[in-house]
Amino acid sequence: MADEIKSLDVLAAAVGTTDTMDAAEAAAPVPARQPRRDALGRSYATGKRKDAVARVWIKPGSGKVTVNGKGIDRYFARPVLRMLLCQPFEVAGVKGEFDVMATVRGGGLSGQAGAVKHGISKALHLYEPSMHAPLKAAGFLTRDARVVERKKYGKRKARRSFQFSKR
Repeated sequence: MADEIKSLDVLAAAVGTTDTMDAAEAAAPVPARQPRRDALGRSYATGKRKDAVARVWIKPGSGKVTVNGKGIDRYFARPVLRMLLCQPFEVAGVKGEFDVMATVRGGGLSGQAGAVKHGISKALHLYEPSMHAPLKAAGFLTRDARVVERKKYGKRKARRSFQFSKR
């Protein structure tokens, strides 16, 4: 052990690479994300939950929410589902400032509400990247991966066996 490595520069020289970062490069701030909006000032995102897929457009407005061409009160009749859709706006602190137009397919009403919520959260993040931190902390930007388990052969359902008969 005649040659000891005292620093990373010596190690890089010994290996033969010159890929060492300067202190200025390491301390350089990461460029801020730019908002992504179309020509009409809207942001688009896709939300998913169970078997439901929602395409969501948001734009500044009065807080009107339209799902599949119907108002939120007509499409999601249960108050719990409407509350679920409003959560991203409350967490981001922009309640009543954005109009939402969503088309959703597949799944049931609960899955569709979750998909629209996921889509709204992603679209808010794309519209204004500064909303990323509160939405991420609340868990709204992560897709809920829980889905119905598939049916297995030799079983009545996914895990339920056929009734056993001794005789």
